[in-house]
Amino acid sequence: QVQLVESGGGLVQPGGSLRLSCAVSTRIFSAVAMGWYRQAPGKQRELVADITHGGVSNYADSVKGRFTISRDNSKNTLYLQMDSLTPEDTAVYYCNLNPPPGIFGVWGQGTQVTVSS
Repeated sequence: QVQLVESGGGLVQPGGSLRLSCAVSTRIFSAVAMGWYRQAPGKQRELVADITHGGVSNYADSVKGRFTISRDNSKNTLYLQMDSLTPEDTAVYYCNLNPPPGIFGVWGQGTQVTVSS
């Protein structure tokens, strides 16, 4: 079964930056599209960025121009560079397949990002 381990979150001031990493345990990582998702308290989990197996990326309007998704297929690792962070970016960030799994799909622990002055 696929395993997902997110890291790199933390506390940062508005305008600051963070780089998230996601270690993915699957033999087919290089052949699947991946995404970064986030969930704030009381809100639904949302897709913020995705990337195809070939490296073509897409972003939610709320993060476009500020976040950059990338992948290293040789290391089975997904990245999210987050710049110009705002308090509205505060959430738990998860990585997973794109599209995401159903109710029986696996999710990692996520990594907490808190943007506060």
